[in-house]
Amino acid sequence: MKLVSFNIQYGFGSDGRYDLSRILPAIEDADIICLQEVERHWTRSGMDDQPALISAMLPGHHWVYGPAFDMDASVTVAGRVLHRRRQFGTMILSRLPLEWSRLWPLPKRRMLDPLNTQNAALEAMVLAPSGPLRILSLHLAHVGVAERLEQIDFLLAQHARAVAEGGPWSGTDDEPERNWTEGQPEPANPARAIWMGDFNSEPHSAEYRRITGDAPYHPGARYADGFCDAATVARTVAGRLHTHEKIIAGERRLRQLDHCFVTPDLAPRIRSVSVDTGCFASDHYPLTVDIDL
Repeated sequence: MKLVSFNIQYGFGSDGRYDLSRILPAIEDADIICLQEVERHWTRSGMDDQPALISAMLPGHHWVYGPAFDMDASVTVAGRVLHRRRQFGTMILSRLPLEWSRLWPLPKRRMLDPLNTQNAALEAMVLAPSGPLRILSLHLAHVGVAERLEQIDFLLAQHARAVAEGGPWSGTDDEPERNWTEGQPEPANPARAIWMGDFNSEPHSAEYRRITGDAPYHPGARYADGFCDAATVARTVAGRLHTHEKIIAGERRLRQLDHCFVTPDLAPRIRSVSVDTGCFASDHYPLTVDIDL
C-alpha cells in the first residue's frame, strides 16, 4: 500500500500562488493520505471549503477532517445569518473505510512573539488486510522544542492507553431499543499505529529521539516502546531526505520536517520511503511510504 503525508500549506505553492488542484498529482495514487494545513472559509483561499474540494478530487476515498481550531466566519445577508466556521486542521483520506476517528487537540503555550496557533492530531482506524491499525495525521508546533516535546509526550501517553482504553465505545448495550451500536461489534483500538505528518523537527533532534525512544547517553540504544522511523527502516540515511527548503540569511537550507513513524511490529513491512522534490504545490514536499499491509 502507498501512504502519503503532505503539508499542503492551504493550497499555496512555493511560487506563492493559490491553486489547490496542484496537490492532486502527489496524492491521487495513494491508498492512505495524511494532509496538514487544510482550511475552510479563509479569505486568503477564497472562502473555499478545502476538505469538500479535496474529497471531490478523490471520489474513491473515504475521508475525515479535524479542525485544530474553529472561529466564526458568518455574515448576515438580508437579515439572515449565513453560517460559516473558519477552520484550520488536518485530514485523512483512505481507500479503506475509516472505521472511526477522533481529534486530539495538542498542548499549546501562549506566545508573545511570534504567532502561535492551536495544533491537533487527527486519528482514524482502518481495517487493513493484515489487521486493524490506527493512523494519525498530525502537525506539531513550529515555534519551539519545549512545546513540541509536550505535544509528543501527550500523544505517547494516549498511544500507551490505546488497548486498555478501547475504541469509541465498549461494553454491552443495555438499551438495545435505542440501537446505540447499530448492531456492530465493539470497534478495535489496536496498539499498532502509524504517525505521519509535519513534526517541525529534524532527524536526531530531541523531539525525534523522544518518539523513537533513543537512549540519550548510549548511542544506538532504543527503548522497546519507541516508534520506528520508516525512512531509517528503509535504509534511507537520516538527513538524506528533505521535505522543506527555505532561504535563511541568504543560505538555502534543506530540512526533513515531515516523517512517518510506525510501531515496531510494522517496521518489517516498510518497503521504501521517498520525497517528491519536484512538487511545487506547497512549501513542503510530499513524503511517500510503500508498506505491505
